[in-house]
Amino acid sequence: MKLTFSLPAILATEKPASPSAASLEVEIDRLVIAGWAGRDPEAIMHHISELEVLGVPRPSAVPLFYRVAANQLTQNKSVEVIGTASSGEAEVFIFTHQGELYVSLASDHTDRELESHSVALSKQLCVKPVATVAWRMSEVAEHWDQLVLRAWIKEEGEFRLYQEGPLSSLRKPDDLLNRYLNNGEVPADGLGMTCGTVSAIGGIRPATEFRMELVDEQLGRTISHTYQSIELPVVA
Repeated sequence: MKLTFSLPAILATEKPASPSAASLEVEIDRLVIAGWAGRDPEAIMHHISELEVLGVPRPSAVPLFYRVAANQLTQNKSVEVIGTASSGEAEVFIFTHQGELYVSLASDHTDRELESHSVALSKQLCVKPVATVAWRMSEVAEHWDQLVLRAWIKEEGEFRLYQEGPLSSLRKPDDLLNRYLNNGEVPADGLGMTCGTVSAIGGIRPATEFRMELVDEQLGRTISHTYQSIELPVVA
C-alpha cells in the first residue's frame, strides 16, 4: 500500500533544524498490529478487562502481533464500516523506508462485535486510518517516553477526550520490533507496525467521528488526524 507523508522541519532542537518540509512516498507491504503492548502489567490487565466486558477473550500472550492486510491502510478522511459497533484506537505507527525508521500516527479501527468472536478478524475487517505527517525516529528516540498520545470522539455534537497518555506507558518500538522479528534484522523497506494504545476514558465505545494526535512538546510539534466513519447497513 502506498502512503505519502510530509516531513516537517524540527522547530526546536539542539541540532540544526531541517531545511524545509519534504514529501515521502512509502510502499508498505507488511502491516502488523501490536496488541497488549503496555509496559505496566496492571495497565495491560485493565485493558484486557475493558475488552472482556465486550466479550473479547483474553490474549494467548502479551504482547501479541496480528498481521493485517497492508491494503487496509488509508489516509482518507472518511472510512466505510459495517454496522454501528466499530471504534477507533489512537496508536503510534512506525514504518521502515530506505533503511530508516519513521514515526507517524494511526487508528486501529476495530469491529467490536466481531472482536468477541475473533480479534484477528475484527482488526482485518476495518481499514486503518493513517496521518499524513511523519517524523524520523532519530529525532524523537531520546525523548520517546515524553511523547503524548491523545484521541477524542464526537458525542452529542461535541468532541470529548477519549484517550490520553504518555508513551512511557507503552513498550518502545525497538522492543516490539525485536519481539516480532525474533531479534532478526529489521527490513529496510515496507514494514509498518502500530505500537499499542492507551486506555479509553469512560470505556471503549463507538463513534462516527474520531480525532487523534501525537504530541512532541520538546520539539514543539504535533501529528494529528481526524476521520469520519460511514456506517454501511448490515444485510442478512
